[in-house]
Amino acid sequence: MAPLRSDTLASALSRIFEGPMIDRASWFALTGGERLFTAGDPSDTLYLVRSGRLGVFHSEPDQPVHLLGVVRPGDPVGEMAMLAGTPHTADVVALRDTEILALPREAFFEAARTEPDLMVELSRLMIHRARERAGGAAEPSVFGFVSARPRPIRAFVERIAAAIQAMGFTCRVIDQSALTSAAEWFSRVEDGHDYVLYVAEQGQPAWAELCARQVDRLFIVGSGLLAPPADLPRRMGFGDGRRLTDLILLRDPRMNQPANTRVWLNVLQPDRWFHCVSGVAADTERMARVITGTAVGLVLSGGGARAYCHMGAIKALEEARVPIDFVGGASMGAVVAAGPALGWSFERLDYEIRRAFVESDPLSDLAFPIIAMSRARKVAGLLERAYGDIDLADLALPFFAVSSNLTSGRIEVHRTGLMRRAMRASIAIPGVLPPVVMDGQVLVDGAVLKNFPTSVMRQLNSGPIIGVDMSQTRGVDPAALENPPSWWKWVLSGAWKAGPPIVSILMRSATITTDAEMDQSRAAADVLILPKIGGTDIRDWKAYDEPVAAGYEATKAALADLPCPVGRIRNRPGSGAIAAGPEPTGA
Repeated sequence: MAPLRSDTLASALSRIFEGPMIDRASWFALTGGERLFTAGDPSDTLYLVRSGRLGVFHSEPDQPVHLLGVVRPGDPVGEMAMLAGTPHTADVVALRDTEILALPREAFFEAARTEPDLMVELSRLMIHRARERAGGAAEPSVFGFVSARPRPIRAFVERIAAAIQAMGFTCRVIDQSALTSAAEWFSRVEDGHDYVLYVAEQGQPAWAELCARQVDRLFIVGSGLLAPPADLPRRMGFGDGRRLTDLILLRDPRMNQPANTRVWLNVLQPDRWFHCVSGVAADTERMARVITGTAVGLVLSGGGARAYCHMGAIKALEEARVPIDFVGGASMGAVVAAGPALGWSFERLDYEIRRAFVESDPLSDLAFPIIAMSRARKVAGLLERAYGDIDLADLALPFFAVSSNLTSGRIEVHRTGLMRRAMRASIAIPGVLPPVVMDGQVLVDGAVLKNFPTSVMRQLNSGPIIGVDMSQTRGVDPAALENPPSWWKWVLSGAWKAGPPIVSILMRSATITTDAEMDQSRAAADVLILPKIGGTDIRDWKAYDEPVAAGYEATKAALADLPCPVGRIRNRPGSGAIAAGPEPTGA
């Protein structure tokens, strides 16, 4: 783990605080969530963190509070404003129980005269912090696992730690035996390892509460066959209101599918949830990637029949053994993305998509266009046949589908609820399929407001994002609009099964996005795949093989151009340069 300070700065600060100025320095402790100072407060003191962690937060009116960075043991805080003689510009809050040394401004300048290197090293630190905060806050490295089931979870956590170590990181598991350790001990352990995992078994309430205060993120480990306890600890973001508690439901290998997830979500209200099978290496490796920020998120855009390209992309990723850990999409992209989320192989997904769209003419139940060109009964039947009564919360992988809320004017992110209802809303192209009404909200195709929802994926996954975007691929045949067929030829030819040419116009209009929105969405993708296909019409559900091949070739080319495995694209603690370190398992 790269240090945030040099040895010269650390030794100089130590000499000042523990040398001649020891009588003028003061010591105090902050509990997790307690403020050290607030933006606008006078900067008349230099603080030094002895143990624990501080978070630096910035807030603006009508904007969410933003975490700028983390201050670790041995680092000063408040030095910028103190040296400039200006009020503090950010809020500093204890992220966990923290010990602080404080030195008045006058005493610092007096002592600094005997330490000629101190000002130079402080300047370097301030420049480093400015660059770090421009690139985002430090990623979490300390995680807690608190059991909410009778059976021990230590072995599960140890397997995750082993998977982290196999990726080239250092990791240590700490249990209740550390309950009486001093705060400095925790800080030394955390500074000495890339990742630290605290584990608390059921029946260890004092240790579980300490874990919840000590860690960057907290995992509650439960069982879908059991009811969740009412007194589970929580980990909330101090200063920014983030939910830093996740749920892992661990099930027996004899239990084929996750179940009862919604009961746990209602009680715990976690930020994210994961399903793992006891003893399955692939699941512990996936959790290791989540912890180390190397988990791969796949985002698929809308695009009507052109979204068959996503099928080729999934095939290429599967052949390259690139793990998919989070998945989501909009419109037809969400339909394809549901396959990996359900744990389907490419062969199973290929079979289901062919059956539901290629062979069935999904838009052939035309209606008098009072609300839409189609009744959507056939589409609804196909979705029910494919997904039954599956709840999104019970999918094998974290998944989301995006729809557009015409009532609120915002996107709707579906992560729970009946899968077929969410998918029906995400593909409800205005004018082609009737809107879906949920809880009094009118929902239509997700592509209307967010055709390429990489920003939603970034809220769930800090690791690399693979995005396949069909936003600007031509999907309307100009000839069909310039020389539309006569009514009787259109009926006799069977082309009516795909809907009249106006369907292409409506579908394409729903998936057009502004340049600014498209650039922003594409910029969030670490691996951007833009398949090129010929004149495939956006409503040509029979044209399957060409777009699948185009998506396959585009994805293979994108992977071949990468300088490192997908999981190593984003820099992580201990990884150094992008391509440094061992390759993650399966990447």
